[in-house]
Amino acid sequence: MTKFSGEAEQIMIERFGKDTIIALATTENEIPYVRYVNAYYENGAFYIITHGLSNKMKHIKVNSTVAIAGDWFTAHGKGISLGYFGKKENGAIAEKLKKVFGEWIDNGHTDFNDENTIILRVDLTDGLLLSHGTRYEL
Repeated sequence: MTKFSGEAEQIMIERFGKDTIIALATTENEIPYVRYVNAYYENGAFYIITHGLSNKMKHIKVNSTVAIAGDWFTAHGKGISLGYFGKKENGAIAEKLKKVFGEWIDNGHTDFNDENTIILRVDLTDGLLLSHGTRYEL
């Protein structure tokens, strides 16, 4: 996982270390697909709760390279399925995501009894962050 400098990492945490909307792009047969997702940033990666049988996950299974864009930020990364949200190994990050996404997580849209409710982690490989005229590269 690639890391930003200390100053840039702090900006990333301020902007994305909470429930935030980012654009996530995948490809299928060289055609790009983009959608907005709720995401949480921590330690060089974005975390997303999604359905394991969704088109985005089908695309990532074939080609794990993704692109993301957010508030004055754009990057590439590798999409990795961490598997079922309720899996023991996901306990620590799942608890964080429950808190971070607390405003909507229990609205009935997400079925935590469904083993296809998964955590997608996007490990950043490169990126560009802009803040008050300063350019930070990953």
